Amino acid sequence: MEIQLIRGDIIRVGAEAIVNAANPSLLGGGGVDGAIHEAAGPELLAACRTIRNNQYPNGIPSGIAVATKAGQLDARWVIHTAAPNLKLGKANPKILADCFTNSLYVASRHDAHSIAFPAIGAGAFGWPAEQVAEIAVKAISEWVSTNKHITSIHKIIMVSHTDEVQRAFETSFGMESIDEIAA
Repeated sequence: MEIQLIRGDIIRVGAEAIVNAANPSLLGGGGVDGAIHEAAGPELLAACRTIRNNQYPNGIPSGIAVATKAGQLDARWVIHTAAPNLKLGKANPKILADCFTNSLYVASRHDAHSIAFPAIGAGAFGWPAEQVAEIAVKAISEWVSTNKHITSIHKIIMVSHTDEVQRAFETSFGMESIDEIAA
């Protein structure tokens, strides 16, 4: 399984599944969530409202991952997961790890061959980029070790949008980032 670190915009990396560091409401927000909703168009919001109406009327719990079609994005799927909000005192690293592993499970169940992750929790939810990167590499490595022979996923892309996240990913994953390939 290939793992890449890319410096760029997650909506442009060309993955079949894009992970949205979602607001638990699933109704959009700022940062990655806002950018994905804006680029995907109204179809994404409608799909999220359906999930709210049918599965999670109060929003998705932290660590859970759900998939929607990707609307106007080049991806096939958007995998929505909400980190525990460190700024609100929700500091369980296991739940943050679940964001990564559950997203991988959901993407695999949808037969995605590639998945792109942002630094889930490192934005508005207040997790330090270094801690997110350490949790991500451990969770992803364990998931790949267990599932590499039975999953459709062949490529995992970690996308950094800031210097801080890029340094954290490079340190934790032990590799250098490449610049986003122009679409």
